Amino acid sequence: MAILDDIRRFWDDDAATYDDAPGHHPTSAAVQAAWTAALEALLPPPPSNVLDCGAGTGFLSLIAARLGHRVTALDLSSQMLAKLSSAAGAEGLDIAVVVAPAHEPPGSPDGHGFDAVIERHLLWTLPDPIAALRAWRAVVAPNGRLVAIESMWGDSDRLEALRGGAWDLVKRWRGTAPDHHGPYPASVRGALPLGTGTHPRSVARMVAESGWTLPRLVRLRDVEWTSKLEQRLPERLLGVVPRFAVVAT
Repeated sequence: MAILDDIRRFWDDDAATYDDAPGHHPTSAAVQAAWTAALEALLPPPPSNVLDCGAGTGFLSLIAARLGHRVTALDLSSQMLAKLSSAAGAEGLDIAVVVAPAHEPPGSPDGHGFDAVIERHLLWTLPDPIAALRAWRAVVAPNGRLVAIESMWGDSDRLEALRGGAWDLVKRWRGTAPDHHGPYPASVRGALPLGTGTHPRSVARMVAESGWTLPRLVRLRDVEWTSKLEQRLPERLLGVVPRFAVVAT
């Protein structure tokens, strides 16, 4: 699939500076603690087999491994996974990595399926998110759970689109470095079903359509609150994007 080559190239090129953006890899102790508490509550008790899809540089993988889970990290970008492996090695964490697209996930190490499949801000980058969700259901965790962590952004909601525009103005005023090495290719973004934004309604619908049962919506309020506390004025007045998880069995 040609579009996957374009997506892989973008994230390979982005790997070197990806973690420099606070939103990608927050360094605040309070924000890290909020994410750890959220993931601990959403995952099965450790030790369990966890597949992190679209793991990138390992934000969720590292937290899950620190909590005592056996983690496999899947990503299309080998450069992103190289950064993950380096970070895991520095902490003495054992995280297996697999370079493959999200719709071609690996089987679990013990052959009995993963206990959970997790993702963070991946669905918007997928050419066919429902196909990936179905593969995770059938191949990854037929008896496990899904934890899909997303944010509401972009054109999926008018108010969030206005907030995003205001944030862009403030970043330009401050001279803040962009979150990525360059813009996502317009031709690629236009071909993605969620390329203009994610909304809880869309994510929950896709999870249900892909065969997962009992989708539940969890608002990650402590992550939002601690992230907002780290902001200066006028950023704090603009608030933060709503963060949520869709959990299914």
